[in-house]
Amino acid sequence: MLRAIQILTNKFLTKVLKLLGHNASQFPGAITYNMNQHILEKIKYPKYVIGVTGSSGKGTTTNFIYNILKEAGYDVVYNSSGSNGSRGITTLILNNCNIFGRFKHDVLLLELDEKHLHLAFKKNKMTHLVITNITRDQPARNGSPDLIYHAIFDQLDQSTTLVLNADDPGLMKARLTYKGKIITYGINKTKDSFERKINFSTDEAYCPNCHRKLIYSFYHYGHIGSYYCPHCNFKRGTPDYVGTNVDLKTKTMQINKEEICLNKDFLFTAYASLAAFALCDSIKVPKEKILDTFNKEKIPTKRGHDIALGNRKITMLESKNENALSYYQSLRYILNQENQKVIIMGFDNVSRRYKYNDLSWLWDVEFELLNDPSIEKIILIGRFKWDVRVRLEYAKIKKEKIYMLDDLNQIVPVLEKETTGEIYTMVCFDMTEILLQKFKEAQNGNH
Repeated sequence: MLRAIQILTNKFLTKVLKLLGHNASQFPGAITYNMNQHILEKIKYPKYVIGVTGSSGKGTTTNFIYNILKEAGYDVVYNSSGSNGSRGITTLILNNCNIFGRFKHDVLLLELDEKHLHLAFKKNKMTHLVITNITRDQPARNGSPDLIYHAIFDQLDQSTTLVLNADDPGLMKARLTYKGKIITYGINKTKDSFERKINFSTDEAYCPNCHRKLIYSFYHYGHIGSYYCPHCNFKRGTPDYVGTNVDLKTKTMQINKEEICLNKDFLFTAYASLAAFALCDSIKVPKEKILDTFNKEKIPTKRGHDIALGNRKITMLESKNENALSYYQSLRYILNQENQKVIIMGFDNVSRRYKYNDLSWLWDVEFELLNDPSIEKIILIGRFKWDVRVRLEYAKIKKEKIYMLDDLNQIVPVLEKETTGEIYTMVCFDMTEILLQKFKEAQNGNH
């Protein structure tokens, strides 16, 4: 009886909030979850319950998996709103159940916050879990990568099939203890890989088995690459699904000799595509359907939207706050473009989850990369723009390249009057929405 009441309450609150113009992705779940925190244990789940988690890349990976499964004819529900905590997941699941607690679709696909996994599934119900990486992320909340690892793995039992990024040694220590099935994926050396460590942020330098220093054949970024321990048998090895011939300029790569198109020229897109391929192939989605989705039905992107400002292009990169490697990938992408660049950077909120406003992570970001002649101007916005400026000055960025913008309503006039290069926004999710609105207003002649 209580289960039926919770489900009906969740559906009713969702409908009312949407009629009032609200997103309604979290509040209904917050109410129903607090009525009985074991509600999700009482649901009759479908054959496939697929989770995707990790420090970065989980949203893009989930989006790719959804599009492949949908094109293959599966009836899939997933949290497209990005509400990946316990409240959002509860809202989604209960809205897609009948009053008897039976889930009404073929597949439940969930982007999962790594620290909320144990709240969403107090008893493990996942058939598959994709883990993209474990890196230094949201330090005020998550602490060290080891704590993130245990937050994920302490909740799992051997019934879940894991799909793991083999290029992350901190993640692949799961091989030492996990008794269930593990499927691995990884990207071989590319022309953009490095033979020596190039990042400030290297979270895994030592073997998790014997605790001696790992040797790397190459790095993609941070501690992500090909590694081995010279003192024991711990190593990357050959993944089950291997990405080769990655060409970001032509936006192509091969997975186990099958060529696919990438929807964006980012390395993280290659990783997300590879993870989605591995998961879908492992549950027997016909390979031709997977390839058709990548190559014929261009998968919409969740990051890196392009819009126009007059005759200039704006590339909107969502760089995750409190994650130095997310910023690094955005910086590297911008520098790889063959044009003069204007970068918009800043944020009003460090995190959407808490108000600690810890800024220590800014010192892990390699802003020194911006000491490049192709960078015309860096426009700093948001409540913490002076903190970012201090970090840029320590990185020896020339002061004349830095423009402090107090009024966001002036962003378009400043871009038009003070700059000429192609425009890149390198901001977090909330600020992306604000800037997108300003640019659309300008397109409609409202500035």
